[in-house]
Amino acid sequence: MNASLRRLAMLTLIPALGACASHPRPMPPVASVDLPRFMGDWYVIAHIPSRPEREAFDAVESYRLDEKGRVHTTFTFRRGSHDAPVEAMHPTGFVEPGTGNAVWGMQFVWPIKAEYVIAYLDDDYTRTIVARSKRDYAWIMARSPRIPPQDYARLVDRLRALGYSTENLRQVPQARPSQGAAERGPD
Repeated sequence: MNASLRRLAMLTLIPALGACASHPRPMPPVASVDLPRFMGDWYVIAHIPSRPEREAFDAVESYRLDEKGRVHTTFTFRRGSHDAPVEAMHPTGFVEPGTGNAVWGMQFVWPIKAEYVIAYLDDDYTRTIVARSKRDYAWIMARSPRIPPQDYARLVDRLRALGYSTENLRQVPQARPSQGAAERGPD
């Protein structure tokens, strides 16, 4: 092979190898999720937050399954303090076929669907970790607003085992333990 053909091959190969290296490992989902059992309120205990969530207090994800299999989501939180007005977002989750109901496309704005992987779910459906292959955002959630410190530490360890750096993990202050997303409503 002459020198110019070798250079051409290298110029073609280097970007291809770089592209391969930049793709994250897929986030492993749990084997299966009983969707009706997963529905309801989940308190955000800690997160590696997206921009709108960075100062969230009293954050709750509430899921409702419709007859077409879509997951209607209400995410409520207070920005900056427990006394701030309640804000809400209403994305829709679309369960990806063949994933055991553990991988969703979460749509905040049509037509974009963000990856949403249920990467951990305890047998009692009281603790979960939602993660992404990019390992940019993550949510540790529970059915109650507070969990024992040893449970929290185990969930953080699980998040690390999934390939996350936890340096930006933020515990979400929860002050309204008796009110779920549906009860709180706007102030």
